[in-house]
Amino acid sequence: MPREGVLLAVSLLWALTCHQPFFTAALQGRDWGAPDTWGFAAALFTGLLALNFIVLGLLCHGRLFKPMLALLLVVAAGATHFMQAFGVYLDPSMLRNALRTDVGEARELLSLGFAGQLLLQAVLPIALLWGLRLRERSLGRAFGLRLLWVVGGMLVLVGTLLAVFQPFASLMRNHKEIRYLVTPTNVLWSVGSVVAQDLKGAAKPRQPIGLDAQPGPQMQARTRPTVLVVVVGETARAANWGLSGYARQTTPELAKIPTLVNFRQVTSCGTNTEVSVPCMFAPVGRRDYDEATIRGSESLLHVLHRAGVGVLWRDNQSGCKGVCEGLPSEDVLQQNPPGLCADGRCLDEGLLHGLDERLAQAKGTQVLVLHQLGNHGPSYFRRYPDAFAKFQPACMKDDLRQCTQAEIVNAYDNALLYTDHVLARLIGQLQARAATVDSAVLYVSDHGESLGESNLFLHGLPYAIAPDVQKQVPMVMWFSTGLTQSARLDTECLRRRAAQPAAHDHLFHTVLGLADVRTALYAPEWDLLRGCRQPAP
Repeated sequence: MPREGVLLAVSLLWALTCHQPFFTAALQGRDWGAPDTWGFAAALFTGLLALNFIVLGLLCHGRLFKPMLALLLVVAAGATHFMQAFGVYLDPSMLRNALRTDVGEARELLSLGFAGQLLLQAVLPIALLWGLRLRERSLGRAFGLRLLWVVGGMLVLVGTLLAVFQPFASLMRNHKEIRYLVTPTNVLWSVGSVVAQDLKGAAKPRQPIGLDAQPGPQMQARTRPTVLVVVVGETARAANWGLSGYARQTTPELAKIPTLVNFRQVTSCGTNTEVSVPCMFAPVGRRDYDEATIRGSESLLHVLHRAGVGVLWRDNQSGCKGVCEGLPSEDVLQQNPPGLCADGRCLDEGLLHGLDERLAQAKGTQVLVLHQLGNHGPSYFRRYPDAFAKFQPACMKDDLRQCTQAEIVNAYDNALLYTDHVLARLIGQLQARAATVDSAVLYVSDHGESLGESNLFLHGLPYAIAPDVQKQVPMVMWFSTGLTQSARLDTECLRRRAAQPAAHDHLFHTVLGLADVRTALYAPEWDLLRGCRQPAP
């Protein structure tokens, strides 16, 4: 069989089976009773067929023909499953997040649905492919024929797009993100983009920031140890946060702490961890977002360290995303606290393991960052012990499509109950040391989550089109009596400020101000506490 015939057959298979999300997005709102809708759909189908053939024609050659085609069949099947199952767009940001996924996360994403799709769209076609006898040609003849086929595909693609240029141009101009639904081109482009960015970043050292950082007078005058704990939550959304008015009380323990301050309107920098974590620890976050600059520069923790603040990152997730590079860090799974770890995962109470001993030995000013596993999906039921399974029936499966939306929400809310407990226990441990250590807690989630609304699940949609539930996150602050007094904080003023909008952009400058680190990077207008500090006597 001629190789170009095989490539055309695979291109047709992909056009028929891999692009339901693309056609749904591209044809949304169009009148199916109108002939031009059918014409536009036919043009898009033909264009996808031609594009897939061009890609295959450029990549599949010689002795690597079958292995490369088999690999692309697996990639296309996997990409299609996750786009259809969770409503995700496979842009560079999402692919970076996927490539940084650890073994535990990856295992939870494997399901019978994924296996079935892989069988139908990859394993069976590969078996047929391996049984084919391909027609052999001389090198020159093979090159010439392939060139003619690829040029022909390009002509078909260009001709098809010209025939529907006006509606297609309008679609691409208003909804640029849908190009990341074209499979497997989306994966190939996004992986290439991520690799190119990483190679560019690896070629030069991380740029230092805050070289002028030094302790301020308040920090120098402290006579007692001061410990600031920043808790980076995972996948908690404001819509289900009890303190922010959710119909269920998912934060009962925090609600009993009278000195706690809850921020109701907080916007994340990104919709996935790979974007949000580096962004929230950068001096300029979403308001002037520059991914290359953020990833290529030091973070808030480096500035604090430069000023003499002791810093430590404790992780119960997939790493600090470069935020703690070159600084002290600990991994909960490696420490393996008794009774809290199993199957390559640990419950978030493991982040508090050894905290009492650390507080007893605290000196000077310290910033401790706790990176939670939190509500990481899809296996929400694995994020909490049985004692927190309050809302029933809860989804007890890794494949969310096997559960009702109510069951998914129940499992998610149970995981929030556990986060509430972990935070309350943290505050309790700090409060128990209040006679000797001044302390504060700042908790904020990295991004939100979709739980089936508009048939969307998990997170990671391009920021411009992501629903609010993926971008609105909970944030709370707590201060010990000693720190409230030494920092001259007006808590009633802070409660009024908490009723106003806030963002991840505030984290960098609020922590600098609270630690009293002086640097030109500090922007007082982005310090949430600045307007609530009483004048010095």
